[in-house]
Amino acid sequence: MIVLGLTGSIGMGKSTTAKMFAEAGVPVHDSDEAVHRLYAGKAAPMVEAVFPGTTRSGAVDRTKLAERVLGDAAALKRLEAIIHPLVRADTDAFLAQNRAAGAPLAVLDIPLLFETGGRDRVDKVVVVTASAEIQRARVLARPGMSEEKFASILARQVPDAEKRRRADFVVDTGQGFDAARAAVNAIVAELVGDKAASPG
Repeated sequence: MIVLGLTGSIGMGKSTTAKMFAEAGVPVHDSDEAVHRLYAGKAAPMVEAVFPGTTRSGAVDRTKLAERVLGDAAALKRLEAIIHPLVRADTDAFLAQNRAAGAPLAVLDIPLLFETGGRDRVDKVVVVTASAEIQRARVLARPGMSEEKFASILARQVPDAEKRRRADFVVDTGQGFDAARAAVNAIVAELVGDKAASPG
């Protein structure tokens, strides 16, 4: 089974591209979705122990947690030490399940793939990109986003040009949905031909 890492900076259209892989019949593991699940379950008591007052009704209150860790590198490291191993275990279970099912290809949607040393866990990397203007407009349109928050997020991410340089494939979402979907389908065809659709 080929493991394809999908990544891209904030606002580049990674989630949309992940959906396109899923529509092409490729199993996709979404790290962000896994974090949401963990915050609502297994991770909540662990986070509360380190950051008291950041959970409510047995789930992590993301707003409260963000207030505690954003801009505080040491706090962010403590949070990552809790969350990263849990997401890793979730990912490993997903890969094992799809290997057992005979899937020829699986996608790991990892927002900080290069930043967290995830490159050696995947066979190939797809980087999702768009122009800086499109990225900025998309991100600043999000609720609760500010110039300052955007700058702080970008500062923690490997620059887009560097990601593209290190990618095996690039999907430009600035050209519209049809072009992005065509690029995704071409990647699937190149890697597995017509074997992409999940078995069963």
